[in-house]
Amino acid sequence: MRQNSFGTLPPVSQLTLGGGGIGMVWGETTFDECVATVHAAVTAGINLIDLAPRYGDGKAEQAVGEAFGGRLPGGVRVTSKCNLGNTPSEEIESVLRRSIEESLARLRLSRLDLFFLHSNVVPDEGHMTRRPDAASRMTPYARFVEHVRPLFERFVGEGLISAWGLTGIGHPDTIIKLLGEHPAPHAVQCIANLLDSPGGLKFFGGPAKPRAVMTAARANGVGVMGIRAVQAGALTGAVDRALPIDHPEMRDYARAAGFRRLAAELAVTPAALAHRYALSLDIDTLVLGVKNRRELAECIAAAEAGPLPEELIARVDQTVDRGAEG
Repeated sequence: MRQNSFGTLPPVSQLTLGGGGIGMVWGETTFDECVATVHAAVTAGINLIDLAPRYGDGKAEQAVGEAFGGRLPGGVRVTSKCNLGNTPSEEIESVLRRSIEESLARLRLSRLDLFFLHSNVVPDEGHMTRRPDAASRMTPYARFVEHVRPLFERFVGEGLISAWGLTGIGHPDTIIKLLGEHPAPHAVQCIANLLDSPGGLKFFGGPAKPRAVMTAARANGVGVMGIRAVQAGALTGAVDRALPIDHPEMRDYARAAGFRRLAAELAVTPAALAHRYALSLDIDTLVLGVKNRRELAECIAAAEAGPLPEELIARVDQTVDRGAEG
């Protein structure tokens, strides 16, 4: 599998195995199938596995621990994350350290290669007050700068983690600001789909600006991991779980009707076309949300087919209204 540069970190495979699917967060699968999918991904040349405790209450990390018994194949790296929220300053270190240690126990490892803040960095506590339903998933900018970032740097110095990053789906202007500061994150996870939509993970007003986040990351030497290529199923043939009709993912699914018609015209699945589109964006690696070997094989085939030609990108772009709210 093709390897790409990844900011200041070692090269990364163009595909990353994500933890949502193998954590059994969406759709039906089994733990054994998830373990088999981990093995198949590494055999195919994927060298980064992106995990988090939230992915199935630790099941994704357990699957990787089971797959390799604490001895990762050469060159394979793993990430994990912590949803910190607005934890009081005096508790931040213990929460982050405990999250890392519990992830390492499930993985049967002694160090994380990359550790992400999973909560959204937002401008201030006022932003959280305006969105109380999602406040637990937000970390104010000042708290991040004054407490979280220095701790991340300390953890690197201790050898507990090798590098740190941001889940860049929070307030876009705040993420862009952080990408330009020092020390900058080593990597950022960024929405990479044709709708430019975070779907149900959007906790701010205005556009998500993922392509501006990619540009800022590039300008500052930060590795870019594209996420949500199929927007949690909205860009596939059918959403694989029951959701209310007004759910953001279902609204995005409705917006993508023209995209599905184009996929049918091209005789490809919507998921394959969506992954090729995402791989055409300015990212270093694309995180897959697959839950079994069949879905993994489809994504690998999409990667092998290569980025979409410009004229087809233009046709895909014409199938959706990117300015509409999902």
